[in-house]
Amino acid sequence: MIETKQVTVWFDSSCPLCRREIALMRRLDRRGAIRFVDAGDPNATCPVDRDAILARFHAQEGGKLLSGAAAFAAMWRAIPLLRPLGLLAGWRPLTPLFETAYRGFLRVRPRLQRLMR
Repeated sequence: MIETKQVTVWFDSSCPLCRREIALMRRLDRRGAIRFVDAGDPNATCPVDRDAILARFHAQEGGKLLSGAAAFAAMWRAIPLLRPLGLLAGWRPLTPLFETAYRGFLRVRPRLQRLMR
């Protein structure tokens, strides 16, 4: 059995893309290894400024706060089906490539959100 660290993921429930992504991750997380926190909930506890949490994907793995592609990699590593992708994204030579792709996504995210509403 693969040991994984507990992962906490903060997501933006007002974002239709985020809601779909998190719904999929919840279905895939059959072991309950991920704690999902709606950062849009005013009662939610966030480790950094709420605006920063909502602007960029954040996760905590083994007590370490991650953002962007590194946060996605942590979430993927917690799900057996996606673990290989998470390990690949966390491999130092490829990490910058995943981060560049994530930043590219952030540029088109507002347009995609408008299309999904």
